[in-house]
Amino acid sequence: VQLQASGGGSVEAGGSLRLSCKAPARTFARTSMGWFRQPPGKEREFVATITWAGEMARYADSVKGRFTISRDEPKHTVYLQMNSLRPEDTAVYYCAGKGGSSSLRGDDYDYWGQGTLVTVSS
Repeated sequence: VQLQASGGGSVEAGGSLRLSCKAPARTFARTSMGWFRQPPGKEREFVATITWAGEMARYADSVKGRFTISRDEPKHTVYLQMNSLRPEDTAVYYCAGKGGSSSLRGDDYDYWGQGTLVTVSS
């Protein structure tokens, strides 16, 4: 299953970006989705996840109140709205999918997108 992430770019601190991740229609339903990121020189970390039914979202403490994950079923797309961006948000962002319940652990996910780079300048 190939996920297609897009929307990355360069922005100044305090700015906003919206990432998108499109999944195959046949797999999107019943698939919980997550966003992870890998800052330069660091390990991959959890950012946000949303259940397959969309009734619950969870966030890393570092992004709570600034980032919002959502999903659009007809478009089989998950979004990550990022506001009040900070230089420490600079990273390659990856979307991921898994059947069943959502998870904060990257190893639990079965499908991954190719990554999109977000650069926040001070």
